Order: sequence, then structure tokens, then C-alpha cells
Amino acid sequence: MTDIEISRNSKKLHIYDIGKKIGLKKNDLELYGNYKAKIKNINPRKKQGKLILVTAISPTPMGEGKTTVSIGLGDALQKIGEKVVIALREPSMGPVFGMKGGATGGGYSQVVPMEDINLHFTGDFHAITSANNLISAAIDNHIYFGNSLDIQKVFFKRCLDVNDRALRDVDLGTRRDSFTITSASEIMALFCLATSLDDLRKRLGNIIVGVNSKGEYIYVRDLNIEGSLVALLKDAFQPNLVQTVENTPTLIHGGPFANIAHGCNSLMATKTALSYANYVVTEAGFGADLGAEKFLNIKCRIGNLKPHAVVLVATIKGMKYHGGVPKDKIFDKNDEALKKGFENLDKHYENLKKFGVNVVVCLNKFNTDTDSEIELVKKHCEEMGYIFTVSSAYSDGGSGAVDLAHKVIDLPKAKFKVLYKLEEPVEKKIKKICKEIYGAGKVTFSPLAKEKIHIIEENGLANLPVCIAKTQYSFSDDKDKVGVPKDFEVTVRDVNLYNGAGFITALLGDIMTMPGLSRKPNCELIDVVDGEIVNLS
Repeated sequence: MTDIEISRNSKKLHIYDIGKKIGLKKNDLELYGNYKAKIKNINPRKKQGKLILVTAISPTPMGEGKTTVSIGLGDALQKIGEKVVIALREPSMGPVFGMKGGATGGGYSQVVPMEDINLHFTGDFHAITSANNLISAAIDNHIYFGNSLDIQKVFFKRCLDVNDRALRDVDLGTRRDSFTITSASEIMALFCLATSLDDLRKRLGNIIVGVNSKGEYIYVRDLNIEGSLVALLKDAFQPNLVQTVENTPTLIHGGPFANIAHGCNSLMATKTALSYANYVVTEAGFGADLGAEKFLNIKCRIGNLKPHAVVLVATIKGMKYHGGVPKDKIFDKNDEALKKGFENLDKHYENLKKFGVNVVVCLNKFNTDTDSEIELVKKHCEEMGYIFTVSSAYSDGGSGAVDLAHKVIDLPKAKFKVLYKLEEPVEKKIKKICKEIYGAGKVTFSPLAKEKIHIIEENGLANLPVCIAKTQYSFSDDKDKVGVPKDFEVTVRDVNLYNGAGFITALLGDIMTMPGLSRKPNCELIDVVDGEIVNLS
């Protein structure tokens, strides 16, 4: 069966029964039909479960299956009797209709209802888009009616949850500007890091919209619209409860990209999950150099989280790709390329250990993998002293990840630490990530980036974590430098202060905050036949 057929044929429980598994009562839930709900009465408990992060090696354009492994691990923990909640991001419609497709797992390791989650779901993305664009409308309205705040340059951009390259450069009549995709917006980033509605209001007010003629920052709070923004976001701010095909409780909330933003689901959902479960399985987007680094340096720092374990997902096709095999030959036998690709796995493992976390290497098994290839990976991991396992959750559901579940449970207490101190200069923090995590030999800052860093420091806002925006396909800022490039230089071409979100973003290489559709996007395949959506996954 296809993913969508498996989803439709799964024996779903009523969402009340899913909530009951973790101690939620009927009046704690706001129903959106029978199989999805908002958690409206959040009562954090002192007892906190153990947090497990799922990340991966540098991805191929085909993806490595972090979400599939995350769901499989959650199902496996439930299968062996543990009280578990999975916490994931909401899919953006940009990738759904673009190249990547849906983001609800696959095969027998899925969250359901798949169609709803991949499309409008409970409307959170629409609320975030609307709040973002209300700020933009208020800025231009203020300028139109006299500009008493003396706004001379506008930093804040409109957004849309669709890949549309034409919006990278738009003429607003009074100035040229550009859109970002909703998942790359500052509203999405701060929404996923806020801890309460009051904190959300404060973060919204702290957004910097531009500067005046004296070079002073102008904030959203100066526009007096925080109340309207909170009104738009208050329902969206409640985490969404759904289930896997094996009826494991799952919170899906927020969806920032990891190659542009911080790549983690909402802190609200993660903390809620930790209050109700003994184990919480979450994931961070793309490779460990992006999503995991940001999860550990940004989300864990802001939310005071201490992960129990990190699962590093690898695939044979991914290691071949980073061993130099082109996409069209990725499934051909090539043991030498596979062995060369071990370097990418090793670099990510080495990086994760710098944070003091427990790491389990998990090979996500595909039906194209051969026994001899799997044995090569296993042998390498044993020689390197890695804890290693294989997941077949895609084809076997939770049963295919039981060994992974046991290995995660049996780990000792981690000694988690962050990579840098907030008090370090901005350039030093950026260089530390680029050199220690990416392996760059040299980090160059453009005049624009240096100027913006200087302004940030002059305004006393430099003591924030940094969020690097770069290609996901390479440790470098060049997507074609696969594997583990050596002695490369990265260029910080721009720096943006996301004061509401509470971090500083550095843009490397040609990374864009508004993707475009591929030559043959998925939106050409998706349709409705006899009342049912087809070709969504």
C-alpha cells in the first residue's frame, strides 16, 4: 500500500482516547473532528520525562527519514510499555507542493490523519502568516499616515506558506522588498520559542521592524498592535494532538525550517509532552550541523532542556551520496563510495559528542539496502565504538525500532553542555560554529554583515545565540561540496537580528528565505479523485 492508503486504513482511536493515554481529560481538548485536537488546558507538572532528539547525517535531496525513525521509536517505546509522546513540527505547504512532499513519516511509521496534517491542519500556519502580514500592513500604514516614528528603513518582511520565487523581489510602490516563506519568518521562530501567551506578547513586541534617521531601532511595540497579534495567535498557540498509525500520542506544533530558522517544533509542545510522558521523542530538521546544533544551542538554552539522548540517523544511500555517488546511481552497488561516506557520519557523531550527549547511530533501512552493505556500516560503527542499531520502522512499524528503543533507555545520564557562551562577541560565536561544527578553515564577513553586527553590539543586543542559515546538503556554504570538505572558506554575507525570537541569524552563501518550486513540483501530481486526495506523499 502507498503511504496515504496505509494512513486511511489505519485503525485510529478517537482523540479523547489518545489524550486519555497520557492523562488528558475531555475538557482539556478542543476537538477538530474525531482525530485531531488542540490541548487547551495545559497544566505543566514538576515531573519531567526524558527527552530524545532524532537528527541525521547531511541529507540527500531525497531525505533520510528522521521523521519516520522518530515515529518508529515512539511506537517502539509504547510497544515495550513506556509512556511516550512524540513531538514533531507541522509540515509547510512549500515542500508539500514542491520537491519534498509530505512530512508525516512514511509506510507503517506515520502520524495520522496524514492529509489534514500535510495541508491546512488546524490553521496554525495561516494564523502565523496573518499575524506576520498584519505587522507589515501596520508598518506601511504608519508611514502613509505621517510616519511619526520616523521609520527610514524597514527590516520586517511579508511572508507566504508557498514556494514562490517571484516574491524574492517585489515593488511595493514606495520601496522594493521581498517575501519570506512562513517557515522562515520571525513570527514562526518566536512562536516556537515562546513559553506562554505573556511571553509570546513580549516577544512580538520585541520584533525590530526598522530604524529611524538616527539609526535607532523601531519595534513592533511602537506600533501598538501586540494585542491584535496575540488575538490572531492565541488559538494557534495551543499544541495539536494527533496519533500514529499505532495510536501513539503525538504533538505536532510549529514548523520553522532548519536551513533558515531553528528547525525545531514549539517549545510549548515539547514542554507539554515532557509533563505528561516518561519519554519524549522529537526531531530537528536536516543534518545535525543544522537542526541539532540549533536545537542544542538555541532551544535547549532558552527552554532549559537537557536531552537524554540523540539518535543520529544514517542511510546507505546518504553515505554513498557523500562518498561521491551522483543521485541517478545512488542505488547501484558501490562499497568504496559507501566507505568514503562514513566520513560524513563520523563528523556528525564527533560534533554531537562536543555537547556531552549520549549518541546512538541508527541506520534507517530501505528495501534497496543489501545485507553486505548493512554489515559494512555495522562493522564501521563497532570499530569506532558507536552504539549502533538498524530501524525497519518504515516497513515494520514500532516492531522495527524496538532494539533502538532499548538502546535509548539503557543509556547513562548525559552531561549536556552548550558550545558557546552568550557573552562571547557575535563574530566569535559564528566562527565557533563554522569552524568546530562545519570544519571551515576560514570565516569571512562581508562589509554589510560587519556593519550590522556593529549596530547590534552598539544597541546592547549581542548577548544572544546565533542561528546559521546555509545549505543543508553540505557542511560548507556550497551545496556541491558533499562528504566532509576540508580547508574551505565560508562567507557571512548578511546578518539579521531576530530580537523577538531571541537570536541573531547569519546568512551564509546563496541561501534564500523564499524557496522556488522545482521543475516538476509535487503540485502537478496531487489531485482529488472520487472525493479523495491522491499523490500527496
